[in-house]
Amino acid sequence: MKNRSLKERFFYFYGMKYKQLSKEQFEALHVEFAQFLATQQIDVEEWNAIKTEKPEVAKEELNIFSDIVWEDVLNRTNYLEHFSQQSVNLFKCDDENIYRIVAQVNKQDFDFFKEDDYRWFINNTNHPSIEFFKGKKKYEKERNLELFDLIQKGSVISDGKLYEGLYKLIN
Repeated sequence: MKNRSLKERFFYFYGMKYKQLSKEQFEALHVEFAQFLATQQIDVEEWNAIKTEKPEVAKEELNIFSDIVWEDVLNRTNYLEHFSQQSVNLFKCDDENIYRIVAQVNKQDFDFFKEDDYRWFINNTNHPSIEFFKGKKKYEKERNLELFDLIQKGSVISDGKLYEGLYKLIN
């Protein structure tokens, strides 16, 4: 437990906050992971030994790093989008509240996942088959946990252009 931050000690006792990154995500962040290990005073030789001799410790280090990465990503997340066949849920996430716009297309055979249908939606937002709903709520639990939950349910981080464009349209 020496040389561990308060956050890392919390993890050690209470477990993972989010979920472990995938192998591909770790590979993409290999430089950052090496820097993280260096802060733990673990060099390449020691890391290879830990992976072989103490896989539970290796898993713990991977989990701590994953939580740190997720926390950083979620702290910088301001917008999320979730598309289904006939609706899109758009979220604006500030520090205290999450704002939601839902666009529902009530048109037979419409599919947001088809490029032509999506383009039709963008060009016909005043069409009577499109309904908009909006709402706001305070976070019920920690902000980043709620955002992570939305991501786990299929939302993706976005630049917010669609949210802001629809917000202007319906206000």
